[in-house]
Amino acid sequence: MKPAPFDYVRPETLAQACELLADEDARAIAGGQTLVPMLAMRLARPNRLVDILRLPGLSGIRVDGDAIAIGATTRQAHALHDPLVAASVPLLARALPWVGHPPTRNRGTVGGSIANADPSAEIPLVAATLGAEIVLTTTDGEASMPADEFFIGPMLTSIMPGQCVSAVRFPVWTGERIGIGFHEINARKSDFAFVAAAAQVALDEDGRCRRLALGIGGVGDRPTAVDVSQLIGTELETKAITEAVTAATADLDAMNDLHASADYRRRVAIALGTRALSDAAAEARGEAARSALQ
Repeated sequence: MKPAPFDYVRPETLAQACELLADEDARAIAGGQTLVPMLAMRLARPNRLVDILRLPGLSGIRVDGDAIAIGATTRQAHALHDPLVAASVPLLARALPWVGHPPTRNRGTVGGSIANADPSAEIPLVAATLGAEIVLTTTDGEASMPADEFFIGPMLTSIMPGQCVSAVRFPVWTGERIGIGFHEINARKSDFAFVAAAAQVALDEDGRCRRLALGIGGVGDRPTAVDVSQLIGTELETKAITEAVTAATADLDAMNDLHASADYRRRVAIALGTRALSDAAAEARGEAARSALQ
């Protein structure tokens, strides 16, 4: 199929882009790796595409207080190979190789993945897991919104007309004993995830958990950070991790489609969540990830 007719506009400033996006039937485009196929299948029918790819100030990776800010039009491949991301947001660096394929990562943008809000996408999952802030720009200035408020459904976000995602702020965890874990199940590597789990753990000097985060993607209509805070202060033994993940995912609403049943997704969420947390704990201890050895 071919896209429905639309106007194409390339504004010179972000303020101009926001003015154009005030039209409810306008859509922003940067890398186009999600939006263009949707246009071709007529799943999206905007009357105007606003190209923000070349706007100044929307690309790049920088330290921003206690966070790493990644500009919306930053290529996914750039973020994957950036030393600042690897050192300060290791969970994102671990997840990025699972995003699409090398050609799509060369074109796709970090902000584009966030704005399209696919419930199985890896970048939104990491954002939800770590409690990232989505920076939105309007003609009146900037505002930020936590990821768990930004994602509201499959391919649905809290973006209002006239707003544009300009950056994503990923919090930086301090401390030397930090470990991460990431797992997903799909039909083929780099395909959409049926279920994915992302985890990050920080241990104190005695090997007890002082901070942790776990997120599940692909199960429901949005990526979700699940509460496993009862593990804080423990040594993160496998049995305790399994019990905590089982309890935390019990109330997750699961999708039922041609790819996987809701019951399958719930079972796999427990398995992958347990593996991700176990891997993160092992890495923080300086051990080899157990699940990687199986």
